[in-house]
Amino acid sequence: MLVDNGISSQLDLPTLSFAAMCLVAMLGIFLIVAWLQQRDVRAFAWWGSAYLIGASSMALWSAPTQLFRIPPVIPGAFIFIACGMIWNGVRIFHGRPLSITAAFAGAVIWVGASEVLALTPFEMGRIVLGTIVVTGYTFAIAFELGRERRRTLYSKTAAVVVPCLHAGIFLLPLALRAMLPDVFVGGWLTVFMLESMIYAVGTAFIMLLMVKDHDVLVYRTAANSDHLTGLLNRRAFQEGALGLCARMARKRQRVSILMFDLDHFKSINDRFGHAIGDEVLRAFAHVIRTSMRANDIVARFGGEEFVAIVPADLATAVRIAERTRAFFQLAGVVIADHPIGATVSIGVAEALAPVSDLEELMERADVALYRAKNEGRNRVCAAGQEGASEAIPAVADAAGAGDTADEARAYEMAA
Repeated sequence: MLVDNGISSQLDLPTLSFAAMCLVAMLGIFLIVAWLQQRDVRAFAWWGSAYLIGASSMALWSAPTQLFRIPPVIPGAFIFIACGMIWNGVRIFHGRPLSITAAFAGAVIWVGASEVLALTPFEMGRIVLGTIVVTGYTFAIAFELGRERRRTLYSKTAAVVVPCLHAGIFLLPLALRAMLPDVFVGGWLTVFMLESMIYAVGTAFIMLLMVKDHDVLVYRTAANSDHLTGLLNRRAFQEGALGLCARMARKRQRVSILMFDLDHFKSINDRFGHAIGDEVLRAFAHVIRTSMRANDIVARFGGEEFVAIVPADLATAVRIAERTRAFFQLAGVVIADHPIGATVSIGVAEALAPVSDLEELMERADVALYRAKNEGRNRVCAAGQEGASEAIPAVADAAGAGDTADEARAYEMAA
């Protein structure tokens, strides 16, 4: 649709430029308003400001030269500032620190090279420089999106779509200008405006999906988590345990349940108060997190009771339980500056997946747990396939604790 040098353009450039500028500005205002309504999402403020700066760049780029004598380097600098602000918005959104220097580096390089090298507006050197700067920001945005681990469908889509849109909006006109200089001299700005409109709408849409995706993840985490310890709650544990059992069934491998109960917890509350009791629960939650692998599922089952399911046989599960018991014996000596001396009793049971009855497996682990309680507490008991339990004595000496720490490091490396 675009031709020049003998073929007239069917698009009115001033009207198209004005429409693109208004669209980008309106989306910028929309993102700023979204930030005012959700102050905790600071990325909205950066993205909205980037859009407004981009709209200003379009206005300056298409302004009549006879009315406004603006150096041609200024609109380009605004574009690169907008790129840097979008990148910083992505960093903030994923909880990373701002990088103001990097945000303005592209604009500084652009202005400095234009002044030092005396580049003209449509010179090949300026095209190459602009391509390098935009490519740098594009890879930076892709990297920030790609290294976020807690991604779901929208975030994975954004990691691909946003950088592609970001690169396409700036690189295509520059590439066409380089490859078709005679044909594209009069039409490249029209293509730029069309791309700007597509880019502005598409990127804003992806940004909103990212924020919505994040909010859903936050609410889902809150619904599935115990508010005091941050571990999974009972309902989330049952869902996760069934999923783990199904995965292990396909491999015909064993799973083990570990039931934990803090010893004399009522006495701790009576002696030190419920606030300190809560600190003991948090301390045990921290210990159990550091004792487990990423694919082990751990939950607070209620009160001072905790549960875990691990993709391992009984012997491995007992080692995990003993490591957790020994760590908590050391961590529970003093909690919140109080001499607590907290310990934990643990019952372990295993089954070959598929597990037809999760409750039955948990009951066998619970029987082993009460055996540990009855035999003196601060110990691990394992339930055999026939329901018998084997008591495993506590490791209280320093040498035993050291062996347990070595086992923990080996376990983490193996995981």
